[in-house]
Amino acid sequence: MLTLYVLALAALSGTAVRAGNMVLVLYALKLDSSAFVIGLLGAMFAVLPMLFSMPAGKLADRYGSRALLLFCVVGSGLGLLVPWAFPGMMAMFIAAVLIGLSLAMVVPLQNLMGLVSTPETRARNFANFSLGMGVANLIGPLIGGFFVDLAGPATTCLYLSLLNVAGVAMLLAWGRRLPRAPAVAAKATGSVYAILKIGNVRRTIATSSLINIGRDLYQVYFPVYAHGVGLSASLIGIVLATNFGAELTVRLFLARLLKKFREEQLLSYAFFIGAVSLVLMPFFQSVYVFIVLSFMLGLGMGCAQPIITMLMFNYSPAGRTGEALGLRMTFIHMTKLIGPVLFGAIGSGLGLAAMFVLNAAVMAGGGMLSQPRKRTQPAERSAAS
Repeated sequence: MLTLYVLALAALSGTAVRAGNMVLVLYALKLDSSAFVIGLLGAMFAVLPMLFSMPAGKLADRYGSRALLLFCVVGSGLGLLVPWAFPGMMAMFIAAVLIGLSLAMVVPLQNLMGLVSTPETRARNFANFSLGMGVANLIGPLIGGFFVDLAGPATTCLYLSLLNVAGVAMLLAWGRRLPRAPAVAAKATGSVYAILKIGNVRRTIATSSLINIGRDLYQVYFPVYAHGVGLSASLIGIVLATNFGAELTVRLFLARLLKKFREEQLLSYAFFIGAVSLVLMPFFQSVYVFIVLSFMLGLGMGCAQPIITMLMFNYSPAGRTGEALGLRMTFIHMTKLIGPVLFGAIGSGLGLAAMFVLNAAVMAGGGMLSQPRKRTQPAERSAAS
């Protein structure tokens, strides 16, 4: 029952942030913003998660997750109301910062999923968690695209805030049933450097950051490119939903894939599939080709996310899983903050095609980094525990 509760919270927050991300980008395009400004807007989603993820993980380890989740849901909901109440670019930047709190929710939610699982059910529950997020990622762009066409971006933000109202109601009604911090967390000590000394942790953080660069830049800049070649908001939403639909599809078969391939090998395949999809995208203008390439990209991303989360939880020292997951999210959101700004500048100077090709090169580098090596996890964990 608790696993379903965590999944529902994750799905609500994921739907709101994915839809909100797309709506704000389309709103900025409506105001004739440049690629650099849109990149800066995309980066704002990462500001609070970058600053808040690791402290949130430490607090979740020690005091539980209910209060943290309430804070994030309320803050994100208020952020969605800002563009509706105060139209304009400044309001969108403020909204993007506050909506980013939904991304910060991922740390306590992932930690909760690990805590309510046994070693035997953990892989299945993390796979289900990823499925729930995949459903949210599929629904979010569809809701955002269709409501923008029907009601405009500002009113769509008002509608999306109702998802956060539902999240608040769930936390107030049943949040006390969430597990409290385990007793071992109170005794767990050590610096962040002690976690980073674990080689597999460092490698997992690096691959996680790279996979998210490719994923998030696609979500920010594909609407820009598609808008430029004449696609409507609804068609853009369908293409993005196809990407998330592929993520959802591959996660249905993830358990079987993990029986045939090592986790690192699947990560490597995910990077290379993403690289091929991204490098081909700027050479086409057909919505049908976009759907195929978006589906390919989603297959790779869908494999990577749950595997990386499981590896990070497993590699973390006892009693510091939330802190380690928060550390990973801090690095991820650091790349979210830097990546859109850097690639937005490249897109403004060299064109969007160059941005796609460079992003594909980053993904290919991640594929090389992810190649399987000798397993050293047990010794490293005991040394850091």
